[in-house]
Amino acid sequence: MHQGHIDSDKAKAIQKRTGKTFYLATRFLPSRVRHATHVLYGFFRIADEVVDDAAGMPPAEQRAELESLRAQALGEVDADDPVLAAFAELKDAAEIADEEVDVFIDAMASDITTSRYETYEQLESYMRGSAAAVGVMMTAIMDMEPELEDAALPHAIALGEAFQLTNFLRDVREDIVERDRIYLPQRTLDTYGVSEAQIERLEHSHSFESVMREELQRAEKRYREGVAGIQYLPADCQLPVLLAAVLYAEHHAIIRGQEYDVLTSPPSLSTARKLRCLAKTRWHWHWNRDPEAVFRRVSAVPVADGETESRGSGHGGGVPTQ
Repeated sequence: MHQGHIDSDKAKAIQKRTGKTFYLATRFLPSRVRHATHVLYGFFRIADEVVDDAAGMPPAEQRAELESLRAQALGEVDADDPVLAAFAELKDAAEIADEEVDVFIDAMASDITTSRYETYEQLESYMRGSAAAVGVMMTAIMDMEPELEDAALPHAIALGEAFQLTNFLRDVREDIVERDRIYLPQRTLDTYGVSEAQIERLEHSHSFESVMREELQRAEKRYREGVAGIQYLPADCQLPVLLAAVLYAEHHAIIRGQEYDVLTSPPSLSTARKLRCLAKTRWHWHWNRDPEAVFRRVSAVPVADGETESRGSGHGGGVPTQ
C-alpha cells in the first residue's frame, strides 16, 4: 500500500494553531507521514470543536453535526470541507478501519452529555475513542509491516492515552470554567476528600494536590508503556514520536513546580522550554537510539522502581520491559 502525498493547507493550519506542542514534533516526521498527520489532526480538531466550542448550539444540533462529519469521514457522502475530503481519502489509502472513526466520533458525542467520570475505568472507556483511536490511526499512516504494526499497536494506544491524560491534568481549570467538565475520576476525588464544588471554586488544597499526584503517576505509567513501543516504528518516525512524548510529559515538571496547583494558573510550556527539550532529546538520540533509555534520561517522567536510567547505547532499541 502506498499513500502518496495527501496534503491539506487548511489541516496544517489547524494543527499549527491549535496543537502547537504536537505540531513541533510532527515537523520532524518524514514528509510521507507528516502530511497525513496534518490531515488526521485537522479531522480530530474539527470534530472536537463541535462539542468544545459549541457556543450555545443545542445538543441535538451538535449530534447532527457529528453525524454529518461521520458520514463525510467514512466516505458515505461527499465532503463539504477540504480537510474532511482529505481525511476520507487518507482513510482509504491507509486502510484505517471504519470502527476507529466510529469510536472517535462516539467519544466526541459523549462529551455532549457526560461531564463527570465516576471511575478511571469509565474515563478509559471514553479515551478508547478520544485518544486510543488517535494512536491507532497514527500507526496506520506509518505504513508498517503487519507484524511490526501489531507489536506497536498496544503501545500506540497507551501513548495516545498518556497524551490525553496530560491534557486533562493540564486543563483542569479550563475544562471546569469553560465547559463544566471534570476529567479527574470521582473515585480519586472521594479518596482524598475533594468535592466537585471545590474544583468549581478553583480552590487549591493539599487534598487536591494528592489527587493530582496520583493521577500524574497514572499518566506516567502509560507514558512508559507507550514509549516502550517506539522501537517498532519505522526508523524515520521514532525520533518525532519520542519528541512528542518528551514535550507532552514536560507539562508534568511544570505541574510539580507549581506544587500541583493547576486551578490558579494552568501550566504552559514556553517556546524556550520546548526548544530546550527538543535540543536535549536530539542530542541524546544522536548517541543512543534506544527510545526508552533516552526518554528516561531526558523526560520529566520519573524513573520507575526497578528501572535504570540508561541501558547503554544500542541502535534500534531493546526489548520492552513490561
